[in-house]
Amino acid sequence: MRVLVTGMGGHLGTRVAQLLEERADVEAVVGFDLAPPRRRLRRATFTRIDPRDRERLIAFVRDFAPTAVAHFGVYEPAARLGVRAAGPASEDCTVNALGAAVRAGALEHVVVRSGLEVYGRGRRRSEVPDEGAVLGPASPFGRTCLDVEAHAASLSRRHGIPVAALRLAPVSGSRAPSPIGRLLRLPAVPVPALADPPFQLLHTDDAARAMVAALLRRAEGAFNVVGPGAASPWQAVHLGRRIPVPTWGPGWPAAARAAEVLGAPVPAHVIDLMRRGLVADDTRARTELGLVDLVPTQQVLADLFAWASVTPVAPVVSNVSTAVADDGGPHLRLVGESGA
Repeated sequence: MRVLVTGMGGHLGTRVAQLLEERADVEAVVGFDLAPPRRRLRRATFTRIDPRDRERLIAFVRDFAPTAVAHFGVYEPAARLGVRAAGPASEDCTVNALGAAVRAGALEHVVVRSGLEVYGRGRRRSEVPDEGAVLGPASPFGRTCLDVEAHAASLSRRHGIPVAALRLAPVSGSRAPSPIGRLLRLPAVPVPALADPPFQLLHTDDAARAMVAALLRRAEGAFNVVGPGAASPWQAVHLGRRIPVPTWGPGWPAAARAAEVLGAPVPAHVIDLMRRGLVADDTRARTELGLVDLVPTQQVLADLFAWASVTPVAPVVSNVSTAVADDGGPHLRLVGESGA
């Protein structure tokens, strides 16, 4: 297996590369992204390519000629890219990388990252959708995920290549940038004033495990991947010892603007999660991909809140004075605050 990992610079892409390079049945692992990985890779190789650089990306993929693609080049708004840039970057990466992989002539299998946001919420929607539920995304990220799935499925139909779509719960943890994580770690968090809908999260390591399992099992079709159990906005705020700010109606846009000022941009799909919840049936992923013993949602939250805050350390101010050495030459003497 020769695996191309799109979005390798992110935490998920890097972790997938690490898991794959440990396997003797994986001949080579290469990847690209906007920024380099922050963790060590022993055998996998990374090339820095902007997914919007079409010519360079296509040449890179065709030269490698992958037999499998782990497509993490689906950028969640306000995670690693801004709200406006995430959608176009995801589209460019999907079209260019998957198209080039097909034209290289060796491609046998594709797994793409998607999200539970493809289901949407509201009337006539299943409260706990399985993979056969009606799709109706209500946010830009949900529509991006659905577009990625549709493009991959069209490749599958035209070229007979098995494609799997991992519909992940919001991915979070102590080391991964995520908009829901940033929001919940604010000192004060907006919560629904008149409801407390359940939602599920997925630990970053489990998301990587799901990708590797789908690749190795040559899975096909859609799979909901979620952390067991559920939490709710009020429960999460209580667990993190944050201040709940009851919010309703027109107060949500104001809360989103306030959160952005505090350094936690809140895209539409995160507002939907807080207001309406987000859960799904993961039976197929557990039975067909063997995804058992995943980190429960409540534990993902605990891990998120256990991430140490940055504590400013006051610098020690030292004074530099000049004295005259015994030999008549100058020397420097550091004088601390105590004068010692």
